Formats: sequence, C-alpha cells, structure tokens
Amino acid sequence: MKESQLFHIAENWFSQQNWKPFPFQKETWKAFLMGKHGLLNAPTGSGKTYALWFPIVLNHIKNNPDYKIKHKKGLKAIWITPLRALSQEIKQSAERITEDLETQMTVGIRTGDTSTKERAKQRTTMPDLLITTPESLQLLLSSKGYAKIFKDCSAIVVDEWHELLGTKRGIQMELGLSRLKTVCKNLRIWGISATIGNLEQAREVLLGPTSPALANSVLVKAKLNKKITVKSIIPKQMETFPWRGHLGLHLLDEVVPIIRNSKTTLLFTNTRSQCEIWFQKILEKYPEFAGEMAMHHGSINKDTRLWVEQAIRNESLKAVVCTSSLDLGVDFAPVETVVQIGGPKGVARFLQRAGRSGHRPGKESVIYFLPTHAMELIEASAMQKAVLNSAVEDRIPYLNSFDVLIQYLNTLAVSDGFFPEKIYPEIKQTFCYQAITEEQWQWLLNFLVMGSQSLKSYDEYKKVEVEEDGRFKVNSRTVAMRHRFQIGTIVGDASLSVRYQKGGYIGTIEESFISKLTSGDVFTFAGRNLEFIRIKGMSAQVRNSSKRSNKIPSWMGGRLSFSAKMSELLREELYTAELPLSKQGPEIKALAPMFAKQRQESIVPLPHQFLIETFKSNDGYHHIFYPFEGRAIHEGMSSLLAYRISLLTPITCSLAFNDYGFELLSDKEINIQDILDNNLFTANYMLSDLQKSLNSNEMARRKFRDIAVISGMVFTGYPEKGVKMKHLQSSSQLLFDVFKDFEDDNLLYQQAFTETFEHQLEEGRLRLALERIAQQDMVWKKCSQATPFSFPIITDRLREKLSNEKLADRIKRMTAKLTR
Repeated sequence: MKESQLFHIAENWFSQQNWKPFPFQKETWKAFLMGKHGLLNAPTGSGKTYALWFPIVLNHIKNNPDYKIKHKKGLKAIWITPLRALSQEIKQSAERITEDLETQMTVGIRTGDTSTKERAKQRTTMPDLLITTPESLQLLLSSKGYAKIFKDCSAIVVDEWHELLGTKRGIQMELGLSRLKTVCKNLRIWGISATIGNLEQAREVLLGPTSPALANSVLVKAKLNKKITVKSIIPKQMETFPWRGHLGLHLLDEVVPIIRNSKTTLLFTNTRSQCEIWFQKILEKYPEFAGEMAMHHGSINKDTRLWVEQAIRNESLKAVVCTSSLDLGVDFAPVETVVQIGGPKGVARFLQRAGRSGHRPGKESVIYFLPTHAMELIEASAMQKAVLNSAVEDRIPYLNSFDVLIQYLNTLAVSDGFFPEKIYPEIKQTFCYQAITEEQWQWLLNFLVMGSQSLKSYDEYKKVEVEEDGRFKVNSRTVAMRHRFQIGTIVGDASLSVRYQKGGYIGTIEESFISKLTSGDVFTFAGRNLEFIRIKGMSAQVRNSSKRSNKIPSWMGGRLSFSAKMSELLREELYTAELPLSKQGPEIKALAPMFAKQRQESIVPLPHQFLIETFKSNDGYHHIFYPFEGRAIHEGMSSLLAYRISLLTPITCSLAFNDYGFELLSDKEINIQDILDNNLFTANYMLSDLQKSLNSNEMARRKFRDIAVISGMVFTGYPEKGVKMKHLQSSSQLLFDVFKDFEDDNLLYQQAFTETFEHQLEEGRLRLALERIAQQDMVWKKCSQATPFSFPIITDRLREKLSNEKLADRIKRMTAKLTR
C-alpha cells in the first residue's frame, strides 16, 4: 500500500471525527513510515497521541494488506508513560483507531496497577500494542526469553520525555532502549516532549550520541500558537512585611468567585500538605462545595484518584485541589480554569499546568497566579514574561550513574544472562555511559560477582555467577525474586500505608511523619481527620475522628527550589521596580508600598548591585545576602561563606535561606568589610571549600542510601513486609563507613559525593552565581531593623522552631513592631 493511500485512511478517520490533522501530525506520520526515529515537541492537548499511534497502526496495515482477515498475534509496539495515571487515557486513544479501522489489534496495559490475572494472560499472549512504565519495561527484560517477546516489536514511543530526562528513570529508559535496539530488528524509537530549553540534546539522550539511530532521526516541532493568559490575583491590601507562613489562605475568598464562574477549576499546590490544607479550609468556609469538590495527590489511593479523574471528565466536579499528580497529559477537556497557588519554581511546570485548561487544540489556556506572600508577585510578573517569550529551562542529563547500571546488569543476569562483550558496546552508545572506561566496566563486573573488594567474604553480595561459556547469570531463585521486587529508581522516604483498623485502605504516608505521632494523635489526611492508633508492619492503623487537628503530613516535595531560568527571570523582574511606572507591570506597581518600606532602611538593588543588609535584634546579629538564585544555591553559598568567614575570625553562625537570599545569624557582629576586602565570594577553590564547609560526608551518606537501594546492596523488603527506613539507613551507613575506611575508590561510594555536589548543591550553577556576583558592586546597608526583603528569611528560620499557631502570633507581634 502506498503512502498516499495510508494517509487517506488516516485523513478519512479524522474527517469522521470532524477534525483536521495538523501539519506536525502529518510530518510525524511521514517520517515514521519512512523508517525514521525522532523526537516530537508538542504542547499538552495538541493531539500528540494521535501523531504517533496513527503511523504505528498504518505501518501494520502497510505490512499486512489482508489485516482485516488475518492477524498474527504478538507485541508490535510499546508506549512508555512515566505516570500510571495516564495509561487508561492512552489506551482509549489507541483503541479508537484500532477498532474504527478494523485492524483486530489488541491494546493492553502493564503497570504496577495491573492485576496478577492480567499479567499471567500477557505471559502467554502479549497485546499488539502495550502501554507500560519504565519500571515495568525493566521487569519484562528480567523475564526469561524476553527476546522472543520483543522480536517483532517495530516501535517504542517514550511519552513525556522531558519528565524522564535528567532523572534516574530516564537512565533506566536509555538502558532499556540500548537492549531493544539489538533485540528488535526494525525498531523505530520516538520520544514526545513538551517544551524544554535543550531539545536537541533531549533527542541525543533518547537515541544515543553515537547510535546510528541519531543519524537517521528528525526533530518535529508543533508550531501551534497556543494562547496562554496569566492573571495575577493581587491582594487588595498589600503586606509591607511578607512572610511565608500562611499558604495563600488570606486570598481564599478571591478564589471562590473564580471557581463559581468556571465549569471546572484545578487548584494546583506545590506540596501535598498545602493541598490538604486548602481543601479543608475551602470546605470549612464554603460548605456548599461539599460533594462538588475533591482532592488529588500521589499518596491518595488509586481508586479515589481514578474516580476524581473520571468526575472531572464528566463535569460533575466544580473544583479539584491537586499537586503535580495532575500535571501531565491526562485529557481533561472540561477544565476551564487553572489556579496556581504559590510560585511553581519553574517555567516548564507553570506552562504544563496552564495547559491543563483549554485542553484542546486552538483553545485558550487561562491560569490564575495566587501569591502566598507579597514577594511572590514578582514571580507572577516574571511568569507572564516567560510565557510571552517561551523561556523554558534545560533538563540536564545524568552521567555515569553506576547504581542504575548495576541494577540493569542484574536484570539481564536474572533473565537469560548476558555476555559482557556484547552488552558493553550497547551501553557505550547511551548518553549516560558514553565515557565509561574499560577499567570501570571491569570493576562493575567484579562487583556483580563478588560484591566489591571489601565485601568479598560476605556471600549475600555475591549475586551473579560466571558460567563456563562466559555468560553472567543469576541462578539463585531468592536473588532473582528479591531483584524483581526492587526494580526501580524512585527511592523516597519509606512509605507506610494508612488503613482503618478494620482494613480499609486510605493512601500512603511518609514514615518520617508517622514516626513522630503517638497513639491518640489526630492528623488530617485525604480530606479527613484521623486518629492514629498504632503502626503494624508497614501500615499505620487509624480511625475517623471528630477532633480538630493542625497536624498535616509533610512530604519531601515541600522544599522545591527555583530553577536557573526562574532565578534569572525573577532578577530581571525585580530590577524593573526602579524603572518609571510606565515600564512596570501591574504586579510590580501593586508592590509599591513594600518597595517604599524597603527603601526607607535599605535599597531595591539594580542589575549591577549585590545587596548585603545587617542589623541587630534580640536574636543576635543578622547578616543577610541577596543573590536571588534559589534555595538550593543559597544552601551551598551560605555554608561556603560561613566557612570562609570562620577562617578569618572564629565565629559560629546559624544559617537560614529561601529563594531570594540567605542569613548568617551570629552572637557577635561579622565585619562585612573583611568579607569584601578578602574577596570571599570568589569562585576560586570553591569545591574544596564547599567540601569542608558542609558536612559533605553526612550529605553523601544520606545520598548513598538511595544508591545502595538502587544498586541492590540493601534490600527494601517484600511487599507489605518492607524494611523500616531506620534499618535501611543503618545498613547503608554501615556500608558507607566500610568503603570510606577500606575502599574509597569504590565507584558507588564516589558517586554519592558526585551526586551531592552536582545535583543536590548544583555545583555548576553555584560557580556561575559566584562569578556573576564578582562582577557586581557590593552595597552594604547597616539597617536598624528587619527589612521587607529580609523578613521572609527570618520567619522561615523561626518556622523550624515553632508550631504554626505560635509562629503566626510571633509574626503578628514582629510585624506590628516593624510597622509602627
């Protein structure tokens, strides 16, 4: 069948739906049918699913002219999604095509939610089109005879590639693809990505920098001018001393008319605890929303989440308070409005959330920005500019993650075994391991067989055997079973399931929160007040309670930091505060009272200025610095500066930081002139000073826990019988100390330090920030009291010590004193 005839089938189907294919969809079909690989760059809600399901089905029709009569069963294409929640949606899109075109092709899902019965059925007969996750793909590679399963697979599509890039799940995908390229004879690899700054590099990582696939690939961009309107909710009364404690709830009454005037509204929060609080507070004040409002976050059980998603589609809900669990791809046409509560910390995340409204080609997306404190209005203004200029972050890929590679090699050893000389060239073709040396490869092979030099006398680390023909193979059933249970790269704080005493499942919660509760404590979770009874195994048992509670679970996502792009946009926006009114946005104009108060004691810095403020209070001497670089960078920079000051004068400081700046609080005054004269912000000797300044051993030790779990050195336990986090921590700490004392050239031990500096402290960004500061004029302001800029940093430090109620009272007193 000719290409024109195939295109006619597709166009005919589109016209039956009263649609017309976009040029980017046709371009993708054409490239795919020519046998090319590629990356499709298209925004959410633009029809990208049909851009790739169609050519997969058309290719099948082309190769099987009598497809309506004869059908050869077996896997023909794989669709990878990073979120299980999206799989049902993707399946429906595929089934519409396969059924309407009478192809007899079957569509199946294989994720952590797939039933045992369905998996068993798939073992005998795979669906033609399989929707799965990176982890489930690795599980398939761990099954015996996997080459037979994949041999006729002609396409693999990696959806939401921008979400996987720059994560260990992304590396898992790179390794899986490196194997499938060899196993599948005519494989086409395609990625789908929303906008990121480094699209060309994203394609290179997906296909492999030295792989022939890259040379035979295309980058297809959907040139759709999607209109995104950003509206800031500007408080009627502006705080002159902003603080971070109130989660934006003072603007709750401004949000309700927006909800009432829209079909469906999604309210995005940055953290699960903030999501829980907003849901509770709206219902408390506006009980008429009961039954019309729901909550959605990753810790709520699957059935509830699916019910919420379906209710949005049916338009039976007015509002859903959610977290990033609803960021990606789910097709919610009825969503009219999105409200972003608090700064989203990154442009890409903000655009992704905006795209949830008007989720149809050509429809306008409307997103409201609700600041949780006054300074976030600067972020709101910066976001408007970012949307206009399509300024989006890069996603930086990992290099040499040996823990993921060890897990992958164990996966191959568990299935049919592997020959190192065949696998090594495949691994060298990936982006992550392009620079792996022969020496490192030999070390990894030794590690699989012996468990590193210092552990070789312990049998439990000897997992892989070398057979006579040179094949590396796992022959122990226990080792194989343990490995399959532990496949994956997401290592959070250990989660406990929350269940009613009689057994009903509510969701999951982090162990670090639950371990602080005593029997009888009441906390809010999944929109209800629950009384904690006891921990039994890996479950927290609870009962419903009528008591009020201010305990809200906190999750690890609560400390998001600005991206580099966001920091840059924020600084540019802040500098407009000193421009004539005609050149200021409405948000900056609204902040005039705060800026006026700031100028009384200090200045609003200009692009060439770096501001330092000092003042004394009952707490001690405050020294505050404003790089405007984001929380992660300020964590490293504050430690670095405190260490360098301690070399000049013996002093102890407590550190506090937020996205705007950082504070050194000490019991005696620091001579700022000394800092300026001794060039303490220099990027020279940064790495060695940073290692000495931070407890880098402690940070690396925490990072090593994740590496030990991913590489399989520490076993996390069987389902429902998980190993407690404190036991995991102590097991991994023991290993860390052994390597530190006896084997400091261990690749996994060294990786812990690399990841601490490159990913947690963002060493590269820190260096660039120091180099930028070196070019600026230092402006030191000796203030008599806290300024509007310093106030959020001071209150952030107090939060660590005080409960929410006490904090609110303390801040009211502080604000009253400062505004006299």
